[in-house]
Amino acid sequence: MLGAGYLGATHAACLASLGLRVHAVDVDAGRVAMLASGRAPFHEPGLDALLAEGVSSGRLTFGTDLHVAAETADVHFVCVGTPPSADGHLDLSALWQLVDDLGPLLREPCLVVGKSTVPVGTAARVRDRLRGLAPAGGDVAVAWNPEFLREGHGVADSLRPERLVLGVEGRHADQQLRALYHPLVAAGVPVVSTDLQTAELSKVSANAMLAGRISMVNAFAEVCETTGADIGDLVTVLGLDSRIGPDFLSPGLGFGGSCLPKDTRGLVAQGEDLGLPCVARLWRQVDAVNQHQRERTVALAEELLGGRCADRRVTVLGAAFKAGSDDVRDSPALDVAGRLHDLGAAVCVYDPAATAAARRARPDLHYALDVLTACRGSELVLVLTDWDEFRLLDPVAVGEVVAVPRVLDGRLLLDPDKWQRAGWQLRALGRAIG
Repeated sequence: MLGAGYLGATHAACLASLGLRVHAVDVDAGRVAMLASGRAPFHEPGLDALLAEGVSSGRLTFGTDLHVAAETADVHFVCVGTPPSADGHLDLSALWQLVDDLGPLLREPCLVVGKSTVPVGTAARVRDRLRGLAPAGGDVAVAWNPEFLREGHGVADSLRPERLVLGVEGRHADQQLRALYHPLVAAGVPVVSTDLQTAELSKVSANAMLAGRISMVNAFAEVCETTGADIGDLVTVLGLDSRIGPDFLSPGLGFGGSCLPKDTRGLVAQGEDLGLPCVARLWRQVDAVNQHQRERTVALAEELLGGRCADRRVTVLGAAFKAGSDDVRDSPALDVAGRLHDLGAAVCVYDPAATAAARRARPDLHYALDVLTACRGSELVLVLTDWDEFRLLDPVAVGEVVAVPRVLDGRLLLDPDKWQRAGWQLRALGRAIG
């Protein structure tokens, strides 16, 4: 496993649990040491147990020496990060550095399998560059096997995936990957063998489709809020249509994290690069609607505070971009908290898992270790990450510690009747004033 971040560490532990011998390499010695002790440096339910089992069994090892991986492995999974650049293009510098470092070490026939998200056409370039650098030359095969992991569900998505996509250029590579994933294939997981380009597109396309659904339902939510229609009932109607279904129809603050925003903006950049302006416009608007949700939330918070945020005490419940994760990359919740702080509010943030990461990203905010401490003396509480802990809050108990019982539900988690009966002024994205 070349790269032991979220993707590489999760994939390594899961493959080891399937009985394979896995060695993971990363340039971060501290991360490697932590993983080698059987602990993940990030929050992912079930992963620590798999890591500990794999390490204790000897099937899973970690290191920093690329030579060891090159000399001992038959299959090399590329799991390096490809973060977005300011213009929407992906930064492939880590990928090309790995290719340049790995290529000269490949002396025997092997299969290099990309899992990182890349623009279509990258796999072919990786193949050509590796073969030009490797002593094994044309005996180095390249395949692309995109991941579809949801943070907070990475272990389950690895061990019980909805599908396996194998982008291959020959029967041998296809057979190698099917043999590697044999327990999953035998369990009935659908396998799609395709070309490199389609495999590269499959991950970004899936994320863009999900992003589109979220932005569409949020556009409907704004119409409901303006006209007095009920977004909850509307989503129920839409979800009962077998052609649409209920998944990813949750209105609110919008999407964030390291995947959906990156892939949506990546399609904008790729559409422009390919001379497809209609494609670029479509995904640019999906992103624009998503960003608009954050602006609407800040504007509504200002309205609830009488038009002035300066020197007002505000509580933000949630920092992770979604429940089940400690990831705050492009987090809508943390973005809104930061914007309110920049408007002069005294913002206190609480999150069940992401406080440490949020503190590193926004050290200028205040943080609390529990909900009641975060809410003490607050003039406005914003619920911005969909943790069950927030869904189950007791409005009476919280009402006893705030200065003003006023809440903005950015995820439609709270029962409006219950909170209003407890004396709270409640506003929610997508719901008309009741």
